[in-house]
Amino acid sequence: MICTKRVVHVLYCNTLLLLYLISMNKTTFVLCLGLALARPGSALADPAPPPAPVTPSSAANAAGTTNTATRNAKSKTADSADTTLTTISVSVKLDQSRNQLSPDVGSSQYVFDKNAIGQLPQGDATPLNQILLRAPGVVNDSLGQLHVRGDHADLQYRINGIIIPESIGGFGQALDARIVDKLSLLTGALPAQYGYRTAGVVDITTKSAADGDTLGGSVGLTAGSFGTFNPSVDVHGSNGPWSGFFSANFLKNDVGIENPTPARNAIHDHTDQIKAFGYLSYVLNDSARLSFLFGATNNRFQIPNNPAQQPAYQLGNITQYDSSTLDQRQFEKNVFGALALQGHLGDTDYQVSIGQRYTSVNYQPDPIGDLVFNGIAGTIARNNRANTLQTDFSTPLSSTHTLRYGLYASSEHPIANSASLVFPADNNGHQTSTTPITIIDHSPSINARTYGVYVQDEWQATDKLTVNYGLRGDKVNAYVSEGQWSPRLGLVYQATDSTVLHAGYARYFTPPPTELISAQDIALFNGTTNQLPNNVNAQTLSERSHYYDAGVSQKIGDHLTLGLDAYYRSVTHLLDEGQFGQALIYSPFNYARGRIRGIEFTANYDRDGFSAYFNLASGRATGKNVVTGQYNFTPEELDYIATHWVHLDHDQRLTSSGGLSYDWNGTRLGADYLYGSGLRAGFANTEHLPQYYSIDLSVARTFDLPSLGKLAVRLAAINITDRVYVLRDGTGIGVGAPQYGPRRGLYLGLQKDF
Repeated sequence: MICTKRVVHVLYCNTLLLLYLISMNKTTFVLCLGLALARPGSALADPAPPPAPVTPSSAANAAGTTNTATRNAKSKTADSADTTLTTISVSVKLDQSRNQLSPDVGSSQYVFDKNAIGQLPQGDATPLNQILLRAPGVVNDSLGQLHVRGDHADLQYRINGIIIPESIGGFGQALDARIVDKLSLLTGALPAQYGYRTAGVVDITTKSAADGDTLGGSVGLTAGSFGTFNPSVDVHGSNGPWSGFFSANFLKNDVGIENPTPARNAIHDHTDQIKAFGYLSYVLNDSARLSFLFGATNNRFQIPNNPAQQPAYQLGNITQYDSSTLDQRQFEKNVFGALALQGHLGDTDYQVSIGQRYTSVNYQPDPIGDLVFNGIAGTIARNNRANTLQTDFSTPLSSTHTLRYGLYASSEHPIANSASLVFPADNNGHQTSTTPITIIDHSPSINARTYGVYVQDEWQATDKLTVNYGLRGDKVNAYVSEGQWSPRLGLVYQATDSTVLHAGYARYFTPPPTELISAQDIALFNGTTNQLPNNVNAQTLSERSHYYDAGVSQKIGDHLTLGLDAYYRSVTHLLDEGQFGQALIYSPFNYARGRIRGIEFTANYDRDGFSAYFNLASGRATGKNVVTGQYNFTPEELDYIATHWVHLDHDQRLTSSGGLSYDWNGTRLGADYLYGSGLRAGFANTEHLPQYYSIDLSVARTFDLPSLGKLAVRLAAINITDRVYVLRDGTGIGVGAPQYGPRRGLYLGLQKDF
């Protein structure tokens, strides 16, 4: 049983620490605490802490880090005696301490390490969203969108345990696979530690200094079809208590966005993308370190054209216009940074971080073309700056109980401005003048605040049963003010040495994405060619749901693992997003009710240089009665949805992925596929698109060349059958232009380590 006095003492002491943290300047607190930990003889310092307890959720990490620490210790010279911890071994111990902060009891987890990523057809040049598509239950969509278990986006990204505030949805990926040492996708009934974006948690552990190298890294180049040119550089190193990792790459090609036609080559579809990421760590002593991580992305896109379109409006004397010559563009920027103090105080593991993220999306229309084809040419600018505070603590109360608790707070400043050219129109929407007018629509500036606290206990009830129960409280003050207390329960039962059962329940509270909400004054467009279908405009609400999840993992022999998982979610104010208007920017809205259910099967095999995986998922996601954002819908569609359960636009009945990889005398051969039964389309999503598949092949080998040394070479063929398939046909709720999947492409990758 838990010692009551011990629980009270731990909660009291750390509550005082949290209150002090909130009341003072955050940066000052982190620096002061770091100095206190580093000062010899400090009451906070613990030069020889007991090893952190190994729980079921961290056993694998503990085993791996022990081997790494031993290997590093042996590589040191005689002045590194057993009684002296090296910087690398301290970092390994602190990594293990950080692992104690994040349980996964009761949830479903799918893991990609850097070796698994390296076996994909394009290796670590694979976009992050394409890696996640290799997990069960992840549905592919156009414009780089992903849907996990029936949700639209709703993904939370964590880097080394730190929540990265979400960016405004765009076409490009904000993170790059080259920074990943291990990537985990957690879904299902998550522990109380996880809130807000809960369809899936993408937990990334970054690369760092390798085995104490003072300096190392690699340079690479991927080039091939559609004008693809992608150079990259990674650098890592350590010096005394300092260690760090930096990665940067540049990408350009002519398939920035999916082609709106089935042709092989899109018209006006060039993209330039720059990504950079860095991680810097300073070991204060053997029980604490300061770290700083940052990332930056600058992406530029041409919007591809659909030729042979007929103008619907007249601008002056212009009645004809070649739609293949349109020049619409979109620019996206993301910059984030976080400073963290992490370590352990006595028995307690902790991480305290402050961070900031700035994100922006700007759409530039073709002034003439947008007017004659759409009746509106809108210049749209959205940006959001978020400041965050996150604390996580883990304290073992006894040999069978581990208490975890913490808080999260953010302050966001979203801005949405637009300047639109439109034509005057009558009550039926018919153009009454060929001279456009300008309408300025600037949303009022707000300070959106989010607060969350959680406490949970991981209880080793028996030698086979682990229970994680907890409570989470969230409060949001933005366009609306809402909150909720959310209980969580997860169980893992080790039935036999080869059979593991898990089950969980979670109450979820999901606020709408603040950066996507634009408080439009829809009355401004009355009497114009952009007059909206109706004038109903209720504020977007937070989603509330009950989530149930259960599954089994069965190991057969030493090499094959099978998994089966089922889930059901009952939702109030179901959040969805759609592209309403000409700009390819999403806007959120709510269904009054939602029902989401599905089942997933996985198989993984690994033996003697041969590995294979297979995923098959069946899902159903439906909603009823649109209760916010109604101005985006026609009255006929609103009336139908009010009385019928309709499929969400991203609902796909069957999704599958799989692949093989074999090391044949030093040459790695690979094959990979993605399959989808088709997304929804038509009036109120009553139709669905045809099924599709894409098969990718690869061959990779490292050559030892004279003078140059080792050079890794990879050849990949994407969609080897050159199958033409449509992801979107331009119909459905919140769906814009048609979009087709990528045609066959051949890519050569080179990488040289130094």
